[in-house]
Amino acid sequence: MADTSDFRNGLIMQFKGGLYSITYFQHVKPGKGGAFVRTTLKNIKTGKVLDNTFRSGEKIEEVRVERKKYQFLYKEPAGYVLMDNDTYDQLTVAEEYFGEEKRFIKEGTEVDMLVDDKDAIVLVELPIFANLEVTETEPGFKGDTATNAMKPAILETGATINVPLFVSEGDLLRVDTRTGEYMERVKK
Repeated sequence: MADTSDFRNGLIMQFKGGLYSITYFQHVKPGKGGAFVRTTLKNIKTGKVLDNTFRSGEKIEEVRVERKKYQFLYKEPAGYVLMDNDTYDQLTVAEEYFGEEKRFIKEGTEVDMLVDDKDAIVLVELPIFANLEVTETEPGFKGDTATNAMKPAILETGATINVPLFVSEGDLLRVDTRTGEYMERVKK
């Protein structure tokens, strides 16, 4: 059992029936009353963010996790097939362990799998940025860089994002997998 003095960004704990990660914390010692810790917690499964205040010294149940590197091979009806980069063992992981960013995963992508001390999968994290090719969009025209207008584009993974007007089919784009936003064009 840990307590509030062990808080740090990225700490994963059992809280309100789910696994939460600390994204922000601040120890506060008011002039009157007891000290407390103000935190921002993110639910690992749903991504829901909540603010919570803990009394100083309050006990929490910390979950120890290990980060392992895997490579995404392909998708099948049972889930996503991943290969351990060290042992070359393959395993199928259910979709529920992937966040919303799973729409940006393509074959060969390296992912981080968080595994607890009982070897149960906690979460699969994709890289923050992915380079994906545009397979379908309206044609871009010369001079379409003057405004911040956007148009939809379908990427090689099937995901649809909004891109600037000058982007055309076949372009390689860097996409932020957390937000699904276009970042920049990348040279092939």
